[in-house]
Amino acid sequence: MNAGSDLTGALAELAAPRDAETRRVLVTGLSTYWGGRLAQALESFEHIEAIVGVDSESPTRELERTEFVKVSNQHSLLQRIVRAAEIDTVIDTRLVVNSLMAPPRMAHENNVIGTMNSLAACTGPDSPVRKFIFKSSTHYYGAEQDDPAFFTEEMRRPHPPHSGLERDILEAEQAVSEFAQRSQGVTVTVLRYANVLGPDVDTAFTRMFRLPLVPMVLGFDPRLQFVHEDDVVHALEHAAFHVTPGIYNVAADGVLALSEVIGLLGKRPLPILPPWGTGLVAAPLRRLGFRIPDEVINQLRFGRGVDNRLLKATGFRYGYTTRETVLKL
Repeated sequence: MNAGSDLTGALAELAAPRDAETRRVLVTGLSTYWGGRLAQALESFEHIEAIVGVDSESPTRELERTEFVKVSNQHSLLQRIVRAAEIDTVIDTRLVVNSLMAPPRMAHENNVIGTMNSLAACTGPDSPVRKFIFKSSTHYYGAEQDDPAFFTEEMRRPHPPHSGLERDILEAEQAVSEFAQRSQGVTVTVLRYANVLGPDVDTAFTRMFRLPLVPMVLGFDPRLQFVHEDDVVHALEHAAFHVTPGIYNVAADGVLALSEVIGLLGKRPLPILPPWGTGLVAAPLRRLGFRIPDEVINQLRFGRGVDNRLLKATGFRYGYTTRETVLKL
């Protein structure tokens, strides 16, 4: 997995070759929203012979063909499962991308240690794994005043991380990159998702946009880019069924100013957040019973855009633009 010239060169490809070898899939984080949705989607493909889902909690989504195995972050047990089930494709969906969803230590254990254990389970000369897909986030890039208009995949984060969650994402991706470099026989794909919206998914932005008055930072109207929850799953499917080594931004076409989003939703803006100081920004909404994750606060000032051409060059097609995604809320 090379975030430099190899990825840029992929833009010249018309489409990624279809991978006929994906037959036996392991999904980590089965009890999460994304793990459950992905497993359910994979069940509809007849050529998939086996789907194994692992997590420390039982899945909440109704599944028919997926075999659930309850495990903690023990790579030795995961390794035995991978070998016993002859898994050829591992899809890691466990990454926590909302710092309010878990205490910092628990999030680090899940995001960094959990990722390392998943990778360790795929390691070894006798490993049957030929593909590893990692669901990541565009929080990797951060959000600052002097950021480029659109981040491309080969760009590194220009500023140090502001939160533990952002550090976790950087560490997790570094572990995946090191695994890719030493595992030449494994196709490694990293999907960096933009902020997700949809009628069913629960994210910081879906919660904010469902408020009667949508908070804004005084003096700022950031450009935002989203991806529909269905396209999140479809991108994972695409990576599973095609040969797509490397890093890919996953974000819908188009950007919207926050004020435009609020207008499309028929809501009213509430410009009450002070422009500087993380604590000051968060305090007014906490008093109203609404908390903003640290990793989102700077987006409410500066926004973030990512270039999505690389994944489309592999043949992937989005079902929704950013505008259409907002209107589906």
